[in-house]
Amino acid sequence: MRVVIVTESFPPDVNGVARCALETARHLVRRGHDPLVIAPFGGSGPVGGDLDGPCAVVRVPSMPLPGYPQVRIALPGRRLSAALDGHRPDLVHLAGPFVLGARGMAAAARRRLPTIAVYQTDLGSYARTYLGGGGATAWRRLRSVHSAADRTLAPSSAALRELTERGVPRVRLWPRGVDSARFHPGRRDAVLRSSLAAGRKLLVGYVGRLAPEKEVRLLAETSRLPGVRTVVIGDGPSAAGLRASLPEVRFLGRRTGDELARLYASLDVFVHTGPYETFCQTVQEAMASGVPVVAPRAGGPLDLVDHGRTGLLVTPGDGGAFRDAVRRLAEGTETRIRFGAAARRAVEDRTWEVVGDQLLGHYDEVLAGRTAVAA
Repeated sequence: MRVVIVTESFPPDVNGVARCALETARHLVRRGHDPLVIAPFGGSGPVGGDLDGPCAVVRVPSMPLPGYPQVRIALPGRRLSAALDGHRPDLVHLAGPFVLGARGMAAAARRRLPTIAVYQTDLGSYARTYLGGGGATAWRRLRSVHSAADRTLAPSSAALRELTERGVPRVRLWPRGVDSARFHPGRRDAVLRSSLAAGRKLLVGYVGRLAPEKEVRLLAETSRLPGVRTVVIGDGPSAAGLRASLPEVRFLGRRTGDELARLYASLDVFVHTGPYETFCQTVQEAMASGVPVVAPRAGGPLDLVDHGRTGLLVTPGDGGAFRDAVRRLAEGTETRIRFGAAARRAVEDRTWEVVGDQLLGHYDEVLAGRTAVAA
């Protein structure tokens, strides 16, 4: 099968859309298919094709989003259409479509190509966070793109419900995988944990982008708990402000690969504060690492965290609720161990290979549906 993946983000970008697009391309290659990735140009080097990933990647010109340079917006041009014509795909996969994805949808429609659109980002909430409004406009655009697709894939039951309630048709559930070999309790490093905890009883950590929608500021009360050391792993536009406003927190910057896996596994509790996650991959990675999770009772974490068994769900936006949940886990060593073991069991079989085969099942159903209509 020849597939074109049109994605709003791709490595070296570090975010959920980029990671999922990369893992999708890798799985297609493993299964003997022929993918091509089309993504915004986001760094140094020539604009055009490259072979840094598992398959060829066509980069289109882009510009940084004002106020958030880590996000790039693709500019108009003919490169996308030329890439589609050159690859001659059987199906077009749109990853987190909004700007480049909308153009990919239009180009696929003109060529009568089957399309699958993968919903990954709550852009309506992001618009309210960054612009103070515009959520309705963002949803109109999202609804237009996803309604044109043969099938939309939602990463969680909460996302599926919202898409359906907002009038998007043909929505199915497709979760995300996790590298349960890399993110593993065996990566726990007692020396690393001791150096980070600095004599404190409990080591609490957050991993993710440092941006307004993640609400990392809610860790303030947790960071002041006696005997608790809080670390933040990641980078983003809010980094400087958070360092100033959270003096008790140790900021480690961006970490990746095996180093990140050791950090996850060396935590005693993982806390995710953002309420707008359509899935929340960092929660799943912490669970695979055998770490109990505290997360908002909203969005993707509702599917991932079994309250009272693998972690605790708390009221979104309530710093005191996060503090109280962490305090409860600080006081119960046996509870933390039990939660962590259950968390690992809950996600260890959700590999990218398993999830990738589920995606191929969606591809086959869409292609079969197009064949039936043609017949």
